[in-house]
Amino acid sequence: MATFVVRVWLPDRPGALGAVASRIGAVRGDLTGVDILERGAGRAIDELVVQLPDAALCDLMVSEVSQVDGVDVEDVRAVSVAPVDPRLDALETAAHLVEREDPNALLSALGSRAARDFEADWAAVVDPNAPQPLVTVGGAPPAAWVFAFVKGAHASLNNGHDGELAASPADVAWADMAAAALVILLGRDGRPFRTRERRQLSALARIADSRWAELVMPRSERVPLLTRTG
Repeated sequence: MATFVVRVWLPDRPGALGAVASRIGAVRGDLTGVDILERGAGRAIDELVVQLPDAALCDLMVSEVSQVDGVDVEDVRAVSVAPVDPRLDALETAAHLVEREDPNALLSALGSRAARDFEADWAAVVDPNAPQPLVTVGGAPPAAWVFAFVKGAHASLNNGHDGELAASPADVAWADMAAAALVILLGRDGRPFRTRERRQLSALARIADSRWAELVMPRSERVPLLTRTG
């Protein structure tokens, strides 16, 4: 069996996902997983895990799904094994972070686990006042670009905007670590980060930030952690 992850836009109404599943079944595919990434304005963005008896059927499956009224296929990617439940992945990453006993190991783990969990092309953990990122994973952009992005994202938030800045060639998600005064960024070509993913990154940053505070700050200096994200 060949396994694919298919990201689709579909009408947020009863029966829409069933119609998509029917088209997948028409090409002998098996819908084995559904992850809702975003909902709003009458549409939903879902990631579907689909198994096909032959990888050559993928184009036919995409054609069939695209014929469902109101449905658009955003992205299709082949995977070597069926993806695990993202909620379980998130819990395992959280456990991995809180088990770190050294601040540098914690930040390194944050970058590597986030890049893995979000299938990002790159990740960076940045101190806005340092000359270079503290952690980079994958093909991160030049340091000057990363720092300019962080500065622009914070300026956008401070001016009352939502902080979601378009980046080329990759879409970028980011979150502040308030106690540590750090920022984590993720970049991914061709597949935008959606609302659920951005919220998950924010939660991950808060967990890492709390653990960082436990490792380096006296209890009396710790403050409630608020994370900004985009």
